[in-house]
Amino acid sequence: MDRISGDMLIARMERLPLSSFHYRLLVINGIAWAFDAFDVGLITFIATALNAAWHLSPTQMGSLLSIGLVGMLVGAILSGTIADRWGRKAVFQITMLIFSVFSLACALAPNYTLLLVFRFLVGVGLGGETPVVTSLLSEFIPAKRRGNLQGLLNSFWAVGWLAAALISYFIIPTLGWRWAFVAGALPAFFIFIIRRHLPESPRWLINKGRVDEAGKIVDYIEKITAQKHTLQPVALNDIPSEVAATKQKVTLSTLFSKEYRKRTIMLWGVWFCAMFGYFGLFSWLPSLFVKAGHTMVKSFLYVLIMQIAYVPNQILSAFLMDKVGRKKLLVVNMLLAGAAVIPYGWALGHNVATSYIIVLGVITSLFVSAIMAIIYTYTPELYPTGVRASGVGAASSSSRVGSMLAPIVIGAGLASLGISGVFMIIAGVFILGAILVATLGPETKGVVLED
Repeated sequence: MDRISGDMLIARMERLPLSSFHYRLLVINGIAWAFDAFDVGLITFIATALNAAWHLSPTQMGSLLSIGLVGMLVGAILSGTIADRWGRKAVFQITMLIFSVFSLACALAPNYTLLLVFRFLVGVGLGGETPVVTSLLSEFIPAKRRGNLQGLLNSFWAVGWLAAALISYFIIPTLGWRWAFVAGALPAFFIFIIRRHLPESPRWLINKGRVDEAGKIVDYIEKITAQKHTLQPVALNDIPSEVAATKQKVTLSTLFSKEYRKRTIMLWGVWFCAMFGYFGLFSWLPSLFVKAGHTMVKSFLYVLIMQIAYVPNQILSAFLMDKVGRKKLLVVNMLLAGAAVIPYGWALGHNVATSYIIVLGVITSLFVSAIMAIIYTYTPELYPTGVRASGVGAASSSSRVGSMLAPIVIGAGLASLGISGVFMIIAGVFILGAILVATLGPETKGVVLED
């Protein structure tokens, strides 16, 4: 690799203002992110309908909610490593195709066993997409605005969840749960947009010694940006020190090297805690409302209202991350989420008026949504390009363990601990995550991504 040429290309990208290219990239990645959230949200509603149609036991319900997450764990492990070796764009397309094909297969599943198999394979595609989307977008955005755009990416997750709630509210009660799975196969058509409009990451190309290809992409980005902005000149002495200083060879063992060991431990722990809390709250929520005596349609409506509350704090956090910093914002929101979960669980478990439960749910959703916005921005910033997708994939795999265990733990704990008791567990997990970030996490506000 021509080190000077590679460094110059990165410096050229870093000095650019945000342009239509960056926002188009945000929308492409964001739509894919929304499809992911759509599927994750959809299964929580479908499980409620299946429980009524197939008379599932609590154990079967927990397995149905968790099996896709097992697939996501496998997909995240495999795709991160493959994306670091073969490129972000190819893996992006492959994982979306797997996700779409097997979602359609779920709609045709004749029995519970085959449905579990297909849900696992949907999860492989879904989990494989996560490290690619977050790594790819972060590698295009200048350091000074990375928090804004990466944070906004996660607002698309809320859009996907809202779409799942809306489709479930209008389609499942009338047409049945199979048509909801058919809607989950729509991302297959999105692959053509990815192929046409999404370039490969120049940072990844530079890391692989393909500087000429990276240069053409950077030229293209500058051409689009120059249409509405005046480009500042760049010289070698303007290259950020973070870029020039990080040319050591990186491998998977880099994740556990002295420099990155604490980051890896912290990320694995905080991802586990964040996703255990998220899925512990939302995967059982429609069923908990039904258990409390509400109709399935009303239960879907209540969850829809709470998901609307998922949006504002994600957008606020996207703009605060580049001002306040990732670490501080993440710690505060995890602590507040833990505090909000306690009265919310108590209200659910003591037949408090529905209006109060919804208000407490909205407050809880606000803080949980911010956690997701921050953690997806923070993680790819902590590793060099050569292992960025692998690092995100490994952390994401840890999250899948948490999200897989949460529905099972909640289902098993409901009988012995009650709703209030299992929500206390969720609160404790959020607080543990805050402690991990506070003690082991570095701040990455304004830091140029390591090459």
